[in-house]
Amino acid sequence: LMVINFEEQTHELTDYEKNELLPVIVKGLKTKSGKSNVISSTEIIKALKTLKYKIDPARLRKIINYIRVNNVLYNLIATGNGYYIATTPQECRDFIKSLDQRINAIITVRDAMQYQLDICTKNEETSKH
Repeated sequence: LMVINFEEQTHELTDYEKNELLPVIVKGLKTKSGKSNVISSTEIIKALKTLKYKIDPARLRKIINYIRVNNVLYNLIATGNGYYIATTPQECRDFIKSLDQRINAIITVRDAMQYQLDICTKNEETSKH
């Protein structure tokens, strides 16, 4: 899914990302089973750099998204500390709850922006008369 005004960050994976980066990232993440083995995006990017791969944080998130939605690795979750493979159902439940909370926060902002647009539009129409 490409997002308007974020096309550069959200375009589909390139051949390089899918064929070169994805297998290396998956291989590395497979070793991150359990909360004690968490790895941050900064650490992932740094590790890839030592292997001569280049990636920015937005594209790493896109690859992580691809891994999740295509079931490449099961139970790959994230916390404020980074990514790891959940080892308990509760960790997965907590991550899903976190996603739900983020969805709700985005909806709240979206609704506020719609309200503001509606006010601006009304004011624009009123000033024309």
